[in-house]
Amino acid sequence: MKKILLILALVVAPALFAQDIHTKNGYAAEGYDVVAYFSDQALEGNKMHTTTHGGVKYKFTSQENLKTFMANPEKYTPQYGGYCAYAVANSGKRVQIDPESFQIKDGKLYLFYDSLFADTLKKWNKEGPEMMQKKADKNWEQMQEM
Repeated sequence: MKKILLILALVVAPALFAQDIHTKNGYAAEGYDVVAYFSDQALEGNKMHTTTHGGVKYKFTSQENLKTFMANPEKYTPQYGGYCAYAVANSGKRVQIDPESFQIKDGKLYLFYDSLFADTLKKWNKEGPEMMQKKADKNWEQMQEM
């Protein structure tokens, strides 16, 4: 019985402690290189350059970017769990992203949803990034308590 409980704890524990990060196909930022965003590039990562941080997998375009991430993962981790920043601010909801729609502001990565009829990055900027960030920060804190 003790062995069964130990095995169950080992299987369940990582899921309980994993961060609330949006993933698609098992990777944060839908497999895009979170370090490359800071060079103003949205580049899909390579499975040869991956790591796990906080229970979440990340892909990178190069070993150099992977090393950069590992030196300071909090700097490169997307805001609001990698969900659409506009949706978090506007409605307090977790909405998927278009990994090619992003903004770096004050050294932080914000990701957005973008489709034919909804460019949320444009809406974020039109409504005022500072005001939207404050709303998103407040909503994200409340969302984490749920």
